Amino acid sequence: MTSVRVIGRGRAGRSLATALGRAGWGLGGVLGREDDVREAATGVDLLVIAVPDDSVADVARGVTPVRSTVVAHMAGSLGLDVLDPHPRRAAVHPLASLPSPELGAERLRGAWFAIAGDHLIESVVSSLEGRSFTVTDRQRAAYHAAAAISSNHLVALLAQVERIAASVDVPFEAYLDLARATVENVAALGAVEALTGPAARGDEATIARHIDALPPDERQLYETLAEACRKLAAWKS
Repeated sequence: MTSVRVIGRGRAGRSLATALGRAGWGLGGVLGREDDVREAATGVDLLVIAVPDDSVADVARGVTPVRSTVVAHMAGSLGLDVLDPHPRRAAVHPLASLPSPELGAERLRGAWFAIAGDHLIESVVSSLEGRSFTVTDRQRAAYHAAAAISSNHLVALLAQVERIAASVDVPFEAYLDLARATVENVAALGAVEALTGPAARGDEATIARHIDALPPDERQLYETLAEACRKLAAWKS
């Protein structure tokens, strides 16, 4: 039985530990800030460091290396160099939203994972029936930026929709249905062909009316994305 221990009691670490436990891995515990992690790599096949990105290197240096143990991190933007001095290193970043440990464990099954380093990390993906791709150290920051845009920035954008919808007494759920259909259009056609709306047809008068109708503190985001739509429309023409 392959065994794993996790350092980090946040949503990501507990989600992964729960998911792997359900998949039949032996669990060596989930350690937190108050625990002594010096011997954390002892007695397990895989040690996963699931702490904030800025803390990964410090935590890794505090763990005594074990030649047979793979030490991995879950930081999407970091390379393998932060895992010095461990001889077997890996990275596994789930391209999934993990809002809570319980729901996160469910989301990890069948998810996409960005991996790098030791081949043992591939067994994490296969155990969770997921799919993976390799991201080099040089590519990781850009990869993670795209992940933030596709998830975090989308949430911020939909929050703006929610605010404006409330101001005109329109159900937010109606806009969510539109957003879901738009994502399906992008999946089917690609972003360029899926673009519709005033920027796609060069209707600057409508865009101006939109800006005038919005509260001043909502205009900057709209204007920035309208300009992005204009550029995308130029690719289409």
